[in-house]
Amino acid sequence: MEKFKGESILEFTDKFKTDLDCLEYLAQIKWKDGFKCVKCNHTKFTIRKKNFARDCNACHHIESPIVGTIFHRVTFGLRKAFTIVFEMSATTKSISTMQMAKRLKISRTTATNFIKKVRVSMKSSASQPMIGQVFVDEFVFGGKEDLKQGRSNDSKKKKLIVAVETNDTGGIKRVYFDQLEDYSCQEIRKIFDKHISKSASIKTDKWTGYNPLKKEFDLNQIKSDKGNSSRELHTIIHQVKSWLRSTFSWVHKEHIQKYLDEFSYRINRSIYKENIFDLLINRMMNTQRVLYQDIIISK
Repeated sequence: MEKFKGESILEFTDKFKTDLDCLEYLAQIKWKDGFKCVKCNHTKFTIRKKNFARDCNACHHIESPIVGTIFHRVTFGLRKAFTIVFEMSATTKSISTMQMAKRLKISRTTATNFIKKVRVSMKSSASQPMIGQVFVDEFVFGGKEDLKQGRSNDSKKKKLIVAVETNDTGGIKRVYFDQLEDYSCQEIRKIFDKHISKSASIKTDKWTGYNPLKKEFDLNQIKSDKGNSSRELHTIIHQVKSWLRSTFSWVHKEHIQKYLDEFSYRINRSIYKENIFDLLINRMMNTQRVLYQDIIISK
């Protein structure tokens, strides 16, 4: 089975007509580098056509394509699970849990719990830090909008920080977000340590919390000028706020980082849009199985 490419829902539904089509796709990913029995390390096997499981020719241990993965014990059908992954990756803005549940005729709880698992795989590995021109700024979300940019100590607002890497033409290349407890250097530097190389050329506003970071990073502080000095940065802030408001009825403090990870995942792979579904499916197959108790606190 060939790798799925594209963003067309018609092409998607044509390729994955049944749960068995999805299972074959997952089996192909799981054993793309060959089969080795988890019990005896034997490499010869027989494929079970009814579910694409591998039956070891030596000890006859049978291994399912989905055992130990996020897809393990999906009870509402792999085709519906694939549709959720497609909607969350290939579409520009994704859709709400309520809409997903109605479209697929599953309960809202079922949709919610699987979507949480998908978001686990959307989290950045932080293995490739930003190395070019990077803009960093803090902003807030939630509470009554007062049209002010930047910091706020309103307890009803979530304190956030964003790093935007631009390409040679000034376009947006990659985006990462982090949640802040406050605006101290200790909190601000977390996004630097996770996502920004010390060789990057970084621009921030004049906030004093950035000052200590100049000892370790190439950091230039400039006057904010109400967003005119870094239009790409404030475009991203506007976009993520708009997406959060239109997709979620309520954004809790404990949930927002996962939503931001989802938003970043799509932005950061926009140049690989035709492969974005396959990339996410591969991530999910390589993500350790997520248990219910690990996701129960998030929505």
